[in-house]
Amino acid sequence: MAKALTVKSIEALKPEASRKEIPDGGMPGLYLILQPKKVRDGKELPPSISWAVRYRFDGKPKKHTIGPYPAYGLSEARKAAGAALRAVSEGRDPASEKKFAKHARTADQNLIENVLNDFVTRHVEAKNRDSSAKESKRIIESEIKPRWKGRQIQTITRREVISLLDDIADRGAPVMANRVLSLLRKFFNWALERDVVQTSPVVNVKAPAAETSRDRVLANNELRLVWKAADKIGWPFGTMTKLLILTAQRREEVSAGHRSEFHLHDNPSEWIIPKERAKNKNGHTVPLVDDAVTIISKMPVIENSKFLFTTNGETSISGFSKAKLQLDREMLTIAQSEAKERGEDAEAVILQPWRFHDLRRTAASGMASLGFPVHVVEAVLNHKSGTIKGVAKVYNRYEYADEKRRALNAWANLVATIVEDRSGTNIIPLKKA
Repeated sequence: MAKALTVKSIEALKPEASRKEIPDGGMPGLYLILQPKKVRDGKELPPSISWAVRYRFDGKPKKHTIGPYPAYGLSEARKAAGAALRAVSEGRDPASEKKFAKHARTADQNLIENVLNDFVTRHVEAKNRDSSAKESKRIIESEIKPRWKGRQIQTITRREVISLLDDIADRGAPVMANRVLSLLRKFFNWALERDVVQTSPVVNVKAPAAETSRDRVLANNELRLVWKAADKIGWPFGTMTKLLILTAQRREEVSAGHRSEFHLHDNPSEWIIPKERAKNKNGHTVPLVDDAVTIISKMPVIENSKFLFTTNGETSISGFSKAKLQLDREMLTIAQSEAKERGEDAEAVILQPWRFHDLRRTAASGMASLGFPVHVVEAVLNHKSGTIKGVAKVYNRYEYADEKRRALNAWANLVATIVEDRSGTNIIPLKKA
């Protein structure tokens, strides 16, 4: 009886002088096909390994090729083999269906822009939050389609993928290059599953840039300048920035909030983020402090739009990069003006770089500094990092509602104190070296 293949045993395989089929005892009918050694220009080439499933149809032995390894890992190959054998049990021939489907696709269907459109409809929009889908579509339209439009998807090579990523990184956007690689990997894996391509050109392509997790927390005076600058720019991005600070929620959740989610007249007031809009797919209740309620109550309603933040009534706001630049300019103007009042050199004032997400981390650190335990702060953030574990994590349905409200109220009071205090330590202005 054949032994069940394992990832370790597959990785240990070496090509031999002749073609070899290795049965998988874990999935009857599934075979790993190891092609013989090949030497070119005196160098031994990497082994060619693929998966196939053997079965009988109409009394005749048949073979259905699944795809190459490692594009299809062990678990994926077993899943594909199981699907093929189920088709046989239903009276269908998977090998013939694959051949027919391949010939049925027209040249236009194989154009990469058309396959990308199909990918967006069937995968990106169907399986992602609106904000994530929007960003993926933006990357496709700005980075991928312009590069390969008019090409048959099967002609895209690994070298071309690497060249695309290098060009993006070389223009000073290494993180975007990483995002493009991640999206391309999902796209070509999806195309593999749908038998649009037989191999993925993204296999074993490494991320162009190393990314490290951020731990940026704004100093008190930085937070004060952000708040003051938000006052200056006003609706909608200044208002959004204040709510980011007071609620400690994610930018996408705040900026795309629906008015129906905000219960301002309940006692106590709260914001209920549905699971469909929460990043971790967990519905979340955010206590609203008095300052947040006041801010929301004064916000304009655009054409009875469902969105809290909108300029056209139909979609939530966008253009965060431009808004951030505007905030930074106002922060610098305020800091320079205050430096002049103190008799200091206004030209020596600089700002440390920061991001909108840093406001969420700053709020978390602020609540922790006020003495609130980590599990309460995590409950405010709707971000479980493992403080509550095991059975307790599964069965604990207590949401710490009162504790969350106390934490956010204490944080709002601290923010109010910081905003009025111009004598903090570790503050801007910073002197140029």
